[in-house]
Amino acid sequence: MTIVPILVLALGTFAFRFGGTLLRDRITLSPRVRDLLATGAIVLLVALVATSTLTKGHAFAGWSLPAGVAVGGLLAWRKAPFVVVVVAAAATTALLRLAGVA
Repeated sequence: MTIVPILVLALGTFAFRFGGTLLRDRITLSPRVRDLLATGAIVLLVALVATSTLTKGHAFAGWSLPAGVAVGGLLAWRKAPFVVVVVAAAATTALLRLAGVA
């Protein structure tokens, strides 16, 4: 029963991507629309990060997870290697949880 929605979403995604390739040279967007699309992508990404950082299920995730994400974000902003960012964020979260910070 769940195969139908998966196929519909897969077909829609393929059509959306294929349509973009076909219409790339036929449609020109104004600079204002391009700026709005770029801003929309950033807002969507920030909302995704905030939701996955601050909530676990329907409740607050606790302080250890946002602290780990903050450490990872700071290291990424300072242009640390990706492996260092991931390990430091995970270690921060794990150590805070080990210390009893929820």
